[in-house]
Amino acid sequence: MAPYAGAVGRPEAGLAYHGSAVLSGGQVHVRFTPHNHGPSALPASAVRLRWSEPLADRQALPEGCGRAGERMVMCRVGALDAVGAGKQVELRVGLRGAPSEVLLEFGTVRSGGAADGDQGTGRQRVLVLDTGDTYYF
Repeated sequence: MAPYAGAVGRPEAGLAYHGSAVLSGGQVHVRFTPHNHGPSALPASAVRLRWSEPLADRQALPEGCGRAGERMVMCRVGALDAVGAGKQVELRVGLRGAPSEVLLEFGTVRSGGAADGDQGTGRQRVLVLDTGDTYYF
């Protein structure tokens, strides 16, 4: 994999997450697919999901995801081709209490050494209201 012409010795990869989130009664159902918009492949990465409200003490997280603090979960997304989508990740988390809204922040954690050519990619924020409605991002 050759470095992108704009990078100084490091390949570049632009990541985004497309999916949906629903908040109902203190439970958040999140479903998303990582997308690499290139120009380089990414050998390995993970996504950090951070909530504005603390998570409930007990969580049943899917394989590849783990709790990383009071308000954070990390999920492996693995290798991504230069331009393409990864595997869908789906999880449900419980929040402490029943907040009327929660801000969900996505952040990419790279272990493959690729730089983010567009600093706006790999980080997203979604405000989800406790309406039972699906919010798409």
